[in-house]
Amino acid sequence: MVTAAVASARRRRMARHIANALDAAGGPEWNADVAVEICLTEAPLTIRRPDVVVYRADALDTAPMHADRVLCVVELVSSSSQATGRIVGVHRYAQAGIGHYWRIEWSATGVPVACAYDLDPASQIYQEHAVRGGLVHVTTPFPVTINLTQLP
Repeated sequence: MVTAAVASARRRRMARHIANALDAAGGPEWNADVAVEICLTEAPLTIRRPDVVVYRADALDTAPMHADRVLCVVELVSSSSQATGRIVGVHRYAQAGIGHYWRIEWSATGVPVACAYDLDPASQIYQEHAVRGGLVHVTTPFPVTINLTQLP
């Protein structure tokens, strides 16, 4: 039996905090949820489960979610998931055509830092859009402000 590591309570709360903010900002057309499985490719079958997924509201009952219904993924990167969050996952999300990717890491002082990327359609490579610590305000995929230092 293969099991996945269970995220810490802090990481789960942060993911839910981000998902709630994105869900409210996305309006009725977009949902944001935690731990949604995304089918990135059919052959070979590649399914990933990022910490937060923003997807079309009309795809609510789709499982796994198809990448063409996904607007943004958010990965919370810990010391054990750096390779996935910085290299493997980001490359696969770009190949699948997911328009926005956020990576949340913790600085040496413990402050969460958000790195936001937008997919360049011509090159199919993510371009850094914003790097923010603590209070994050971005305009893509839609305007949203999230205080990463205030967990509910």
